[in-house]
Amino acid sequence: MAEYDCLFVGAGLTNAVIANKMAAEGFKCIVVEKRDHIGGNCATYTESGVTVHRYGAHIFHTSNEKVWEFVNRFADFKPFVNSPIAVYRSNEYHLPFNMNTFCEMWPDVKTPEQARAKIESQRPRIENPKNLEEQALVLVGEDIYRRLIKGYTEKQWGKSCAELPPEIIKRLPLRFTWDNNYFNDKYQGIPVGGYSAMIEEMLKGIPVVLNEDYLKNRWLWDRKADKVFYSGAIDEYYDYKFGALEYRSLKFSRYNFPFARFQPNAVYNFTDGETPYTRRIEHKHFLGEDSRNTIVDWEFPAKYEPGKNEPFYPVADEKNSALYRRYKNITNENTAFVGRLGIFRYMDMDDCVELALETDFGERE
Repeated sequence: MAEYDCLFVGAGLTNAVIANKMAAEGFKCIVVEKRDHIGGNCATYTESGVTVHRYGAHIFHTSNEKVWEFVNRFADFKPFVNSPIAVYRSNEYHLPFNMNTFCEMWPDVKTPEQARAKIESQRPRIENPKNLEEQALVLVGEDIYRRLIKGYTEKQWGKSCAELPPEIIKRLPLRFTWDNNYFNDKYQGIPVGGYSAMIEEMLKGIPVVLNEDYLKNRWLWDRKADKVFYSGAIDEYYDYKFGALEYRSLKFSRYNFPFARFQPNAVYNFTDGETPYTRRIEHKHFLGEDSRNTIVDWEFPAKYEPGKNEPFYPVADEKNSALYRRYKNITNENTAFVGRLGIFRYMDMDDCVELALETDFGERE
């Protein structure tokens, strides 16, 4: 008889939610994590009085009442509205695309009608866009695409926009109001104390083993539990038997400055193709922290290299999606693949929580 009902591989948000739910239902659970900290890619830590997002900015936003109620059981959330600034060759534009952006882009534009007409005049007549470039041009026209989308997107994905699928950008919003709120969701905020503290509360009473690589000792851990919830990369789990799935990673240049403020806004996006980084983030803005020092990240997109960096974004193009389906169709009744990497799908944090709350002992993704 196994020692545990459920073994959770990875101590990120998805597994923390499922483990909390399973433990509350009476299942005996244990978590193993190969890193030296819990929280996965939304992990946080405190330095010089600043809550630092270890792997880049994470802003929780949702319109799902059930999801919002659940996360608020484990942390108090400080409201935060994300209003990033785009920088293109020293010119600054408000995001998301709204009347502020349009007036900054075209000084002669003053009204929503003029903005609509300007965009319409730049749209190509393409009925079925075949790639991201064509899709973006159809949605926003030439100027916005060239200045605010093309360079940023190609840096982020390491591919030309003509190589990327149109689905990535199909829901690009255009607002003809003066609204700089990046997200449309009803609830938006950051957990006071950080995400790691919130996840620690979710895992309270559940044993967590850090610095343990499950794949290196799978034979041992699989004997300890009846069911495994695996939140790592599904292709790595199967030792790349069909080939490697493609992910994008990030690297960070992080600086602790001996003064109180570096920039007037939390997030700056650098949208030209020449600047090697995509974002610059000052962490103390997220919780409005008052400290003598400030911590700032420069965020560089990177190719994912197993063992050298962390996978962040599944490249879910046609080729990779077909390969993922081959892995997904392998019969594995004792293991459920969960989270972004396990089901090879880009998801926001609220999507992860929602899906995790729907997962049960017998469900297989």
